[in-house]
Amino acid sequence: MTQQTVLSDTEITEALTELPEWERSGDNLVRTTRAATFPAGIELVRRVAAAAEVADHHPDIDIRWRTIRFALSTHSAGGITPLDVALAHEIDRLITQSS
Repeated sequence: MTQQTVLSDTEITEALTELPEWERSGDNLVRTTRAATFPAGIELVRRVAAAAEVADHHPDIDIRWRTIRFALSTHSAGGITPLDVALAHEIDRLITQSS
């Protein structure tokens, strides 16, 4: 993986204008969503895991019944990078597909 540069506060704020379901929480981009059923939530996580593997960039995922929380940060860079923004867009796309 190529070394990533941490985005500035302004760049993160700008990125979030295109990611309305996401918010910044410290050094993470965070989104919570609800699936129709527990199996549908697990399937969404499986699809996100496959996309994350392709991107070689992996979110923290918390599953609580039908509620799934995704947190993105580039730990090796110490904050939010373009990798996180790109994966947030992909997660949004997958959530939309599963609805």
